[in-house]
Amino acid sequence: MTSNEVSPDLWEGFDLTAEDITGPVWDEPVPLKARPALPAFPVETLPAWLGDMVRGVAEETQTPADLAGCLALAVLATAAGGRVKVNVRGHWREPVNIYTAIALDPGNRKSAVFDLMVRPLLAAEKTLIELSAPARAEAETTARLAKAAADKAAQKAAAAEPGQRSELTVEAVALAQAAEETTVPAVPQLVADDVTPENIGTLLDQQGGRISCLSAEGELFDIIAGRYSGRPNMGMFLKGHAGDMIRVNRQGREAQHIDAPAVTVGLAIQPEVLDSLSRIDGADGRGLLARFLYSKPDSLVGRRNLSPALLDEQTAATYAAQLGGLTLALADWTEPAVLTLSPEADAVILAYQKVTESRLGKEGPLAPIVKWASKRDGAVARIAALLHLATHPHDGWHRPIAAPTMAAATQLGDYFTAHALDVFDAMSADPAQDAALTVLTHLAAANPGRFNKRELFRALRRTDFPAITDLDPALTLLEEHGWIRQQPPPPRTGRGGRPPSPRYETHPRISRSS
Repeated sequence: MTSNEVSPDLWEGFDLTAEDITGPVWDEPVPLKARPALPAFPVETLPAWLGDMVRGVAEETQTPADLAGCLALAVLATAAGGRVKVNVRGHWREPVNIYTAIALDPGNRKSAVFDLMVRPLLAAEKTLIELSAPARAEAETTARLAKAAADKAAQKAAAAEPGQRSELTVEAVALAQAAEETTVPAVPQLVADDVTPENIGTLLDQQGGRISCLSAEGELFDIIAGRYSGRPNMGMFLKGHAGDMIRVNRQGREAQHIDAPAVTVGLAIQPEVLDSLSRIDGADGRGLLARFLYSKPDSLVGRRNLSPALLDEQTAATYAAQLGGLTLALADWTEPAVLTLSPEADAVILAYQKVTESRLGKEGPLAPIVKWASKRDGAVARIAALLHLATHPHDGWHRPIAAPTMAAATQLGDYFTAHALDVFDAMSADPAQDAALTVLTHLAAANPGRFNKRELFRALRRTDFPAITDLDPALTLLEEHGWIRQQPPPPRTGRGGRPPSPRYETHPRISRSS
């Protein structure tokens, strides 16, 4: 049972009698709404080489498989983003870049997982830099020569006799234009970190319309919220997810024009960052929150195996070879490959669409997250394309997506739906609710009957309650709901000193449930 779960026995199945009650009669307590247990990442949906890597990384680092699993999808999207689209039906096409955000407390070895999952991408990036070096050197030399020729022609025209100046000026202008049009390819880059929205536009322009932001921290949300600009700036990320054309004109700079931008985002953040996202001005209304695939796995801290099996070297080597091969195979594509669905796969996603549609109504289970759920089917199509490319990394663009692959994508869609429901519920919830559930769960396990505030604070995790005053909203809510009641303070002796810590009684149902 997680720290946020409360057994239904806390409020069901008790027949209170006079013998159960000491002091004033207790009223029936008002139930606290416990959050449902969330599903674990379905690793079995991944192709063998990818699933083995996710399991191996999760075991060695003793982290939830959700972290490596979500990153696996993000690194696939980094390899294929901007180079592949999936044609679902008719004119419905989806790019294959995705946004993922995994929430885990500090101390969960997020950086170690990122290193293992992302390192092969950086190795592929290094290979791309090496392969492009001759072409860049040639372009740089050509650009220098063209500029030198243009400068020499301009000097010659300036020093010419009046009768020759007009002809030489025409020649100088032509050479200057040729020099201006000579471009030097940018150094290839697949992954960026801690970038501003303006930097994203520049990188997209330089990198053929695609870039990936992968980070074990959540600083990107601070940047979007306006860390540098003082106001939210999310346009690049909205268009970079949808593939909508970006045109940027800034004073003193060359205009940037990206026809079909593809931004991939893979972040590991602290849970409270997720809860604060809704406070970014425009993040919900403009649809930024609806673009993310969320994951809130249970932390293993406190119950980790301190002698885990290490990641198998062959598993890591196979992962690096397959991911690197896919990345290099697609790197030079200028027109995206278009994946198609087999008739059976189309039937699978059509059935899934019908389920989604039936749950979007006002009383439907997806109504609380209608903006997110409206993008659910598109996200499933993108995930199916990524799983397909991982299944056929050498020739997936020549094959249609099969029904089992689409079925696996719908399973992942259900996983992300469950987590999105929890994330958006937490964004709108009273912060005291979760804190009260944590305290109530502790009281049910410890069965103190009576306790004082200082004792309770010492028994709880500092990550949940950094200061003793952080207990106040939770204790107030529990008292309002009838689960505890504060006892009158003892009479003061007049000898000074700090006042005694407030004391509480617990409802008999708490002691009977333990």
